Amino acid sequence: MGAQLRVYKQKISSAQTTKKITKAMELIAASRIQKAMARVRASSPFARAVTRAVSAVSTHSNVDHPLTREPEVIRRSAVVIFSSDRGLAGAFNSQILRDGLEVGELLRSQGKEPVFYLVGRKAVGYFQFRKMVSAAQWIGDTDTPHFGTAEEIATTLLDAFTRGGESEGVDEIHLVYNRFVSMMVQKPERVRLLPLEVVEASDDTNDGQIYPLYEFEPDAETVLDALLPVYIQSRVFNALLQSSAAKHAATQKAMKSASDNADKLITDYTRLRNNARQAEITQQIAEIVGGADALSSGK
Repeated sequence: MGAQLRVYKQKISSAQTTKKITKAMELIAASRIQKAMARVRASSPFARAVTRAVSAVSTHSNVDHPLTREPEVIRRSAVVIFSSDRGLAGAFNSQILRDGLEVGELLRSQGKEPVFYLVGRKAVGYFQFRKMVSAAQWIGDTDTPHFGTAEEIATTLLDAFTRGGESEGVDEIHLVYNRFVSMMVQKPERVRLLPLEVVEASDDTNDGQIYPLYEFEPDAETVLDALLPVYIQSRVFNALLQSSAAKHAATQKAMKSASDNADKLITDYTRLRNNARQAEITQQIAEIVGGADALSSGK
């Protein structure tokens, strides 16, 4: 019985130590979520403004630009997967990797060759472990993304897109990342970044909105050349920020679940320890009573 009590005490102590760690990690993730969401809110107006500007130039001009032109044959498609550098975030990384690979399988079924670009150590490690090939990798900047990383990713993607599928480049670009919906929900998002899907404005719209007339200086093609790289950078940076906020939310949720499980383990092992101690006391009392009876009967 004494050995069993020591085992239960050790397990209770281990669960209490684990709870302290998971509780601290939960509080850290909660503080980081607020900063990450503030960055997402701060970047959203600029991203919307750039998107409106690019849509205006693309819709209200007749420029045949390479970044808006739909290729006749799509040979190679870039798939950018945004994971995290750290784990302990529940299904955050596994669901985005699964979604990214599903996009790759869908592209293969359409006769396109997927080319993977990886963001985060978890995606890089996953591909290395399974000996899968990736075109480029970025690690070390997923917890608090910097705009320089978005610029580097955007430059690499634009360079591959400019070369085209015939010259070992790509003909289209897809982004796959976790979007922050709420503290409990992080939803995988798929976005085709390039070529841009331009929707022509209809003359008989019923929303009552009056669309402005645009004049482009010096010309629409030059404006589009200047706007599109900024547009790509803003979309990539927004994906990095969304993924960062979603990761911190997933970490908080996972650590809260771990703390609750540690509480349950402590309660269960405390009950088992008390039962074992009570059984030991009962056995000792029974031995004392039995010894007393034996002494009294031997007189």
